[in-house]
Amino acid sequence: MRISLECNRAPGWGVDLGRRAVHHSPHRIGTKEPPAVTTHLFELALPAVAVKGEAALYPVRRVFCVGRNYAGHAREMGGDPNREAPFYFTKPADALVPGGGDIPYPPGTANLHHEIELVVALSRSVYKCTPDEASTAIFGYAVGLDMTRRDLQFAARDKGRPWCLGKAFEFSAPISPLVRADAPKLAGSITLEVNGQIRQSGDLNEMIWSVPEVIAHLSQYYHLGAGDLIFTGTPEGVGPVVAGDVLRGAIEGVGELEVHITPER
Repeated sequence: MRISLECNRAPGWGVDLGRRAVHHSPHRIGTKEPPAVTTHLFELALPAVAVKGEAALYPVRRVFCVGRNYAGHAREMGGDPNREAPFYFTKPADALVPGGGDIPYPPGTANLHHEIELVVALSRSVYKCTPDEASTAIFGYAVGLDMTRRDLQFAARDKGRPWCLGKAFEFSAPISPLVRADAPKLAGSITLEVNGQIRQSGDLNEMIWSVPEVIAHLSQYYHLGAGDLIFTGTPEGVGPVVAGDVLRGAIEGVGELEVHITPER
């Protein structure tokens, strides 16, 4: 917000940044001389995802991810498949790769893994809501891939450290166009092929926590809202990929996603 202020005993204008104000111009209030700068130092493009059949894009502000939401995947990761409370990690919004396509093999890893997931997009604000209330805040769904530097994730996990290097990196969240939803998606096949061979195969009804339950639980800790995406977990069968591999994911009633792993750059 532009404000009036005094700098060096002279009136001027500045920008209110909440805890502090920044003086942006020596020009006196009341002069016709225009301000020299705008309120932004530079412009940033907001990540956005296509919506099937629509020209308008869905702008993304945050990306949440659920860990171990299928019993089979919990077991293959050495975890307990019992219905304990969900846990979460995040990815930066600019990790998204809308529409899929080419993604480079990431630096710092020798064990890049695929994880096919249903992604839910929210349409309105919810906070400390019930699963029924969460169901009314769903905008739509997409097919997503949670690409993971597994060696870095496990190294961090074993030392009790955050998973950021293993999960939150560039090009780590390919995503298909969104499809609008009239109701929670509680069932439907979810599969991933690598070079034509099925690696992951399951059904959304195998989730430990349903989509409305995940939203409701996460809303106990965050003010969720439009622009938030939630990757809802992956079925068993995760595994490594290398440069040259072609990944094809599909979720019944949602869509498909294809990704080509290119050499590190």
